[in-house]
Formats: sequence, C-alpha cells, structure tokens
Amino acid sequence: MKIMCCDDEELALQMLERSIQKAKPDAEVSAFDDQDDLLEAAEKEGCDIAFLDIHMRGMNGVELARRLKEINPKMNIIFVTGYSEYAGEAMSLHASGYIMKPVSKAKVEKELADLRFPIIPKNDALLRVQCFGNFDVFTPDGEHVRFERSKAKEMFAYLVHKQGSSCTSKELFAILFEDEPYDEKNQNLMQSYTYALKKSLKKVGAEAALVHTYNAFAVDPKVLDCDYYRFKELDAGAVNSYQNEYMNQYSWAEGFLYDDYDY
Repeated sequence: MKIMCCDDEELALQMLERSIQKAKPDAEVSAFDDQDDLLEAAEKEGCDIAFLDIHMRGMNGVELARRLKEINPKMNIIFVTGYSEYAGEAMSLHASGYIMKPVSKAKVEKELADLRFPIIPKNDALLRVQCFGNFDVFTPDGEHVRFERSKAKEMFAYLVHKQGSSCTSKELFAILFEDEPYDEKNQNLMQSYTYALKKSLKKVGAEAALVHTYNAFAVDPKVLDCDYYRFKELDAGAVNSYQNEYMNQYSWAEGFLYDDYDY
C-alpha cells in the first residue's frame, strides 16, 4: 500500500507522517512539503491513498486532489485541515475522508478503515502475475511458477485475462487449439491440462487462485497481484510499465488490450 501525504508546514507534516506510520506500519509512506513533488511521484510510482492538507500556499489541497484524480480517478483522497469551512468544497470531489487537526493515529485509523476505494493488500496475494511483455507467473517471493504443461500455462493466461469471468472447457479449448474439433479425445486432453494446472498451482500453495465449478473455470482476481489488473485501475506504475506488449507468446492476446481501451 502506497500512501503519500502533503502539508507545507514542516511540523504539521511530521505529525501527519508519524500518525500514518503508527496507524499503518506496513505501508510505504512518503511525505512531501511541495505539491509539485507529490504530483510527480504519484505519476511515476502510483499512489493508493493521499492525505492532503487543504490550506496550503500556492496550490491548495482541493486543487491538488483534482490533479491527483486526473492521474488515478480511484485514488483515495483524505483531506486534513483546521478550517472546517473547506469541508463542502472538499467533499464535492468525492473524497474518501476528512480529518480535522490535530491529526492523531486514531483519526487516521478511522479513515483508513472506511476508504471510498478499498485497497486489496498486494502483500496477501498468492501469485504475482506478469502480463506485459511475455506472460509469466511468480510466487510472492519472486520464484518462477513452473507449469508442467505449456498449454496449462496458456490456459491460466487466458483465465487471467478474463479477470474472474467464467469460461467453459469448450471455450478454453477453442482458444488453445482454434479450429480443432472438440471431440472425446480432445475433451480428455483438456482434462489432463486441467489436472496439470491444478497440480502446478498446488505446488506453490496457490490452488485457491483457480476456481473450478462444473465445466466452468475462472481465476480469483483478489488473490492475484497482476500488472494488467493494476493497469485497468489506472495505477501509475503499471501504466508507465506498459510498452505496447501484452502476453507476447500467445497469438490470441493480440489486440485484446486495445479491445478493452479505445486509445
């Protein structure tokens, strides 16, 4: 979780930063006394939550929030101020929260517990999935996930692309083999790929990433830390990492990203 905070008063900024760190010790917290520096960092690195003092010299917190929302419309904005008259203008931006000074750990915890756009803890993900460039899958500690069958890996890639939408075995077969007939022989082949996929995921403790009901397959997006999913959420880091390459090794993936976004 990336949290940024901004206040042009040094002591107030230190208090804000310490309160956030105490409330969320596992978060990556960055403090800024300059609005432009925060904007630059948010654009380059991404930001999940921004704590902004409203009453700042130059660009005030409300205008800064508008600029941040242009970078990521789903960024959580929490305003911090000692001036209650700004509340109406601040809330018009659909902010996640509002803290009156003095800031405290308890006030920060209360706002973090009720975010407008809840943050899925990426540290809790079972797998890290790379879609940009070649498709690849890693454990949270960076180890490659070894798939026993290349078609099992491709099957997982397609399910990742579907982002939780269910696919039948027949649909998956059509993606993997295009014009081949879905006869009894190939149905048995798909069963072997399914078994191989489940086995590979189980070896790394990630069997929960695959949801398999009767003749239907899907991934559980909540347990995946995926650059494609971050991209769709307009995460600045993921957007900047995209270099017009998406699951390069699979012909069916050509143009799929452009189908989702009309550039």
